[in-house]
Amino acid sequence: MDTLNIAILGCGTVGGGVARIITEINNDLTVRAKTKIVLKKIVELSPGIAAERFNLPLDLFCGGGRDLAGAEANQFINELVSSKEIDLVVETIGGKSDFVYNLCLDILNSGKHLVTANKALLAERGKTIFDAAEAKNVKIGFEAAVCGAIPIIKTIQESFTGDKVLSVSGIMNGTSNYILTQMQDENLEFSEALNLAQENGYAEADPSLDINGGDAGHKLILLIKLAFGIDVSKEDLSILGIENITKEDIDFASEINAKIKLICYAKKVNGDIYATVRPMLVKNSNFLSDVSGATNAVRINNHYSGVHFLVGKGAGSTETAMSIVSDIVFIARYGDKIQNIPAKQECNLAESHKFVFPYLISFQTGNIPGTTGFITTAIGNQEINIETVSHNRHKGEKAMFSVATMPCTLGQIENAIQKIRSEKPGMLLSEPKIMPILY
Repeated sequence: MDTLNIAILGCGTVGGGVARIITEINNDLTVRAKTKIVLKKIVELSPGIAAERFNLPLDLFCGGGRDLAGAEANQFINELVSSKEIDLVVETIGGKSDFVYNLCLDILNSGKHLVTANKALLAERGKTIFDAAEAKNVKIGFEAAVCGAIPIIKTIQESFTGDKVLSVSGIMNGTSNYILTQMQDENLEFSEALNLAQENGYAEADPSLDINGGDAGHKLILLIKLAFGIDVSKEDLSILGIENITKEDIDFASEINAKIKLICYAKKVNGDIYATVRPMLVKNSNFLSDVSGATNAVRINNHYSGVHFLVGKGAGSTETAMSIVSDIVFIARYGDKIQNIPAKQECNLAESHKFVFPYLISFQTGNIPGTTGFITTAIGNQEINIETVSHNRHKGEKAMFSVATMPCTLGQIENAIQKIRSEKPGMLLSEPKIMPILY
């Protein structure tokens, strides 16, 4: 192929960044791709705003640069998808709606390559999308769907093909990491740190997917598919967010020389995959504890080559756009030699109560003598070794303390809590928080 003709659907933060990079360094991209990359058309409802923001010529936009109504934009999209002149479509509309899902299928079924940053769509509805790509022998580029500018997809797909991935873990949501960093460094409550993240553009007006672990869960699902060759649904994955983290939790973490991070974690043990997204206490000796602000970091542990870290920006216009443009160049250069997804493997997703970690358990109880002794005895009766018990924190009639355990299963801890509730029904004033500890 001497020329790769591209259409971009959507010219917001990411789509506009893609168009800007392609127009600014087109000659360099052509040399790297060994193919002329041509941006033919962009579909955008408000072309004037996008053109000014990203320094783009108006004649690139369908409709000659005038604003488009929704129905007219859809008509232009359909024309581009069916056009024989277009070889690759960049989808930056976003979301997992039926409209976007069917649009991606139409792109692939028309024999065109698809490049997208749409992690929610690929994580929750990706199987049929990847199947359609295989059936039509076209490629899907989705590097930008996981951790923005960090080349984690190609690292697993290409760089580690001579190795075997044992585990993938890391900080994969910049918003939650920014919030937790502010709570740690500035002694803020969760709500204060969230407001600061919104004021500084790190959190959306509706931050739900970032703080409840959903966004990180989508990314982990895609990495599990790549690293271990199994399909995991969001419903199957154990996901907890950071919305219930308090200043007391931050203090408990500091007592054991750790910081709280929202961690994506997947590890293969024999035929089982242990996978979760949840707040964890990362020991200060662990590199991930130093990853602050909105930065993302991924840790990969391989059988032969050991541990690798990839660190960088997980979001942003040009950062995410760069990954999309890299996919375009990769497809232009290597075409049908690219493998979309690995062959499916026979692995089981282990139940969360079987996860083995050292844990920190935080309790809120009445301010009654003997409480700590009773709770630690109940934990020990489940054959759990205790490493340390924190100082008690008192608030009126309430007391808070934490117990750090040696490695055990989550099920053992849950059994201990059940025993405490059954033997002393009023002792626990709230549900204990259970967070794994990463060394």
